[in-house]
Amino acid sequence: MERPKPALAGRRRVVVGGAPEPYMTPDQMRDASLFELFTLEADAQTQVLSAGLLALERNPTQADQLEACMRAAHSLKGAARIVGVDFGVSVAHVMEDCLVSAQEGRLLLQAEHIDALLSGTDLLMRIATPGGNSVGQPDIDSYVERLNALLASGAGAARTVNTPLPDPASDALLASAMQQLESSAQGAEPVINPVLDPLTAEPRPPSRSAAKPAPAPAPEPEAPFTPLRERRVAEGGERVLRVTAERLNGLLDMSSKSLVETQRLKPLLAGMQRLKRLQSSSDRALEVLGASFGEEGPPADVQKALEDARNLLSQAQQVLVQQTAELDEFGWQSAQRAQLLYDTALACRMRPFADVLNGQARMVRDLGRELGKQVRLQIEGEKTQVDRDVLEKLDAPLTHLLRNAVDHGIESPEKRAASGKDPEGLIRLQASHQAGLLVVELSDDGGGVDLERLRQSIVERKLSPAETAAQLSEEELLSFLFLPGFSMRDKVTQISGRGVGLDAVQHMVRQMHGSVELQQWTGEGSRFRIELPLTLSVVRSLVVEVGGEAYAFPLAHIERMRDLQPDDILQLEGRQHFWDEERHVGLVSASQLLNRPPAQNAGEALKVVVIRERDAVYGVAVERFIGERTLVVMPLDARLGKVQDVSAGALLDDGSVVLIVDVEDMLRSVEKLLNTGRLERIDRRNRQVDHVSRKRVLVVDDSLTVRELERKLLVGRGYEVSVAVDGMDGWNALRAGDFDLLITDIDMPRMDGIELVTLLRRDTRLQSLPVMVVSYKDREEDRRRGLDAGADYYLAKASFHDDALLDAVVELIGDAQG
Repeated sequence: MERPKPALAGRRRVVVGGAPEPYMTPDQMRDASLFELFTLEADAQTQVLSAGLLALERNPTQADQLEACMRAAHSLKGAARIVGVDFGVSVAHVMEDCLVSAQEGRLLLQAEHIDALLSGTDLLMRIATPGGNSVGQPDIDSYVERLNALLASGAGAARTVNTPLPDPASDALLASAMQQLESSAQGAEPVINPVLDPLTAEPRPPSRSAAKPAPAPAPEPEAPFTPLRERRVAEGGERVLRVTAERLNGLLDMSSKSLVETQRLKPLLAGMQRLKRLQSSSDRALEVLGASFGEEGPPADVQKALEDARNLLSQAQQVLVQQTAELDEFGWQSAQRAQLLYDTALACRMRPFADVLNGQARMVRDLGRELGKQVRLQIEGEKTQVDRDVLEKLDAPLTHLLRNAVDHGIESPEKRAASGKDPEGLIRLQASHQAGLLVVELSDDGGGVDLERLRQSIVERKLSPAETAAQLSEEELLSFLFLPGFSMRDKVTQISGRGVGLDAVQHMVRQMHGSVELQQWTGEGSRFRIELPLTLSVVRSLVVEVGGEAYAFPLAHIERMRDLQPDDILQLEGRQHFWDEERHVGLVSASQLLNRPPAQNAGEALKVVVIRERDAVYGVAVERFIGERTLVVMPLDARLGKVQDVSAGALLDDGSVVLIVDVEDMLRSVEKLLNTGRLERIDRRNRQVDHVSRKRVLVVDDSLTVRELERKLLVGRGYEVSVAVDGMDGWNALRAGDFDLLITDIDMPRMDGIELVTLLRRDTRLQSLPVMVVSYKDREEDRRRGLDAGADYYLAKASFHDDALLDAVVELIGDAQG
């Protein structure tokens, strides 16, 4: 009697790339669930294939890599057969044939074989992607024909690889898999891994050699194939479970709140300790009461009442002592377990750096071949632990930098050979933990940056005059590479030339509160260094008090903390500074930056947090240091929008709210206050602030002595004064702020005074600004040159004196508060 086919045998095939139907039958829903599992399997196995094929490209006879790739193709063929994806069966089968031939020594993998197998890997991922790029029968036929042709030409005796017909046993395997899926669906969460276990029942296909086998002893039984789930356990040492980011975030949030809740037991314990002391006082009061009756003592009934009260009080004390001890033990245990829960939840968010590298080696290899270059990617620090969110956001910057290294950094093999280098270029990617940060360094041994060509590109794009560009340092030149739209390529290609690479990298890194810098060695290579927080969910911070409120400065941006006495605060060029590590550091008030009332603590040492973001360093004066804390970042309500100088909030141990400072935003606020002349001065005696609206003067001179002399004269007359060290610095200050007068020298590095005045007169916003030139040159032609450039007044330093300068300023713009 013929066995009836399972009800699922005639089911509808999964349509690759098709849109989901609005209403699905139970069979269709089961098909969709199976296809989702096939997608997970395909994602994992194609990663194995990609990594193995790249290794085989360098050494095509590695037995372990051939075995891993063959097993991955074999698993994908079985998985595709179970879910009814015939396209996947055909592609995986012909790939498996190719790898089996290589294993058995009948085929030596060449570059064309690797290219074809990698193309098959991409095709399998397209097939396994729901709603992705559609794959049709012509695509499959073309690929099978291509790989068959390579097998026929490269395997000695030509042979044809036939695509297998559907296996009669697949219906039974599918029925078994569906039964497991249906039973797992009864629980709250579906069990994913066991569904594809029937793959293990399919034996490895025998060799399809054209020659008949000679008589031989019976072969040893083949070791059973290890499914993906078990391989993950064996290789990684731990079970892998897919959990959504939302659930992990919820777990971390609840664990942090549990940790805070355990702190509420402390006041309860303190209250019970007070109750113990009150009971001891009550016992002493009873003793005093009994003694008050004198030598005769209290009456019998009173004596009995006193004894009863003492007994009850003693029992209450015993109970209270026991309960206090138990509560103390419970509080300690709860705190320990809450801390463990919090640490474990935090660890769940951490993943190895290798997770962001999937496909990067393949991308470098393919791009190198496209450009005709030989490139090898070397990775170090794959096991470095990083937060999932950081890894996800790091993918795009790394891709940009790797493409940049292949396209711009590594030279052609011919050029490298002519320079005495290995024709194969090396790109090294390193990840490590340093000072609580994730440090990623990407270097190449290419030609570095052609600084003269970069300088020429800057001038051609009218980003700087030729005279100024000629004076730019290497660091200043390299900073132009990060400008939006800047590119050293004259022609736009699919790979480069649009000027969006490094600008996008810098933007994305700064969004993660990190930094990126570039170093280069002409003819030897270049290196990008990215510094990022290890996690965006938790931040180690210094909690301080400002205006009676708690604020947190991330430790990653803090250089040190200082206690400043009044004599430690200096006045330099009109700004408050203090001496730190053999440098002058600007001093600003946190109360002004955060819009809090200033402190009224006269005579006390000033508490200062020295913060740094790239090259900007300032000391921020606060009221007091509360201490270091590990804070779970809590995003602010979206309805608030962007809060100036604040990035997020958190809860302290006592449940109170602390705001986390956005250091980069705060430093921008400092620069804005400096450029607009609204930065308030901290009084060294009582820390009060003063601010008077006055006319603003910009002094530009490369001599510190001259700058300071002119500044003091002008400040003494009541003007608000800013200073710049050369024409370039002055030009940046003019564009960033509002001034009533410019006083400039002529002979200065990078940009002289004549160039500065010329640029100013061409600017529509600044062209009406009064300008005074103060110079050592006193010849008539020098005076005429300055006035012709657009200066309103020319004062020679040889005839310089206090009244001459101040009279000229009043003549040009009037009194300071006029």
